[in-house]
Amino acid sequence: MNPTARVALVGDRSDSVHSHVRIPGLIEALRLRDGLDLDAYWIPTEEAGLGVDGFDAVWVLPGSPYRSESGVLAAIRSARENGVPFLGTCGGFQHALVEFARNACGLEHARHAENDPTAAIEDAVVVPLSCSLVGHEGTVRVAPDSRAAHLLGSARTRARYHCAYGPNPYHLELLRAHGLTFPGTDESGEVRIVELSTHPFFLATLFQPELDGDVTRAHPLISGFAAAAVEHARTRTRGL
Repeated sequence: MNPTARVALVGDRSDSVHSHVRIPGLIEALRLRDGLDLDAYWIPTEEAGLGVDGFDAVWVLPGSPYRSESGVLAAIRSARENGVPFLGTCGGFQHALVEFARNACGLEHARHAENDPTAAIEDAVVVPLSCSLVGHEGTVRVAPDSRAAHLLGSARTRARYHCAYGPNPYHLELLRAHGLTFPGTDESGEVRIVELSTHPFFLATLFQPELDGDVTRAHPLISGFAAAAVEHARTRTRGL
């Protein structure tokens, strides 16, 4: 019998954000099809800065610009530094890069251009894409030795996007030098998935896997995240 995992859904919940609307159905699908029970709590970004202690996983959802950038970054940092399973999609991916640059790479002034359009190139870790991906679908190639490939069971996956910002190539080597990996790229080689291999589960995608399918089956990356959350809950309850 799997334990129930407490999951923090960090984002400014809105019925106008398609991925937010699909979350309840995905959680039900995880329970029915995968036997993974998630007790999910929406955490507004203003409250995320108060901490996500006690949760078995953190998912930073789309919907940027967030009402509180600092709250989102604090939630990501807490998950990363405390070994709590983390998934970031779209805006969550972008802010995972900013948080890692600031707190793991020492780039104190790391910025997201959506929140600070005047940021200098040496500070902007996330920048406007040369071509907006709002409403775009494409193929992502996945490195065979990555967690993403293991979960997908394939070297390719279809991806649905709704974003206009992505990683600044200027900073990729700095991020890589401090342990972040980039196992997923689009057909032109642009980074679309990031992982932290030294972490129990730290994965983020610029695309939105929550938009995949008809909600009766969760995307494999989401199922993998849910399984990691349940495993964290199992470990936590054993330690009580």
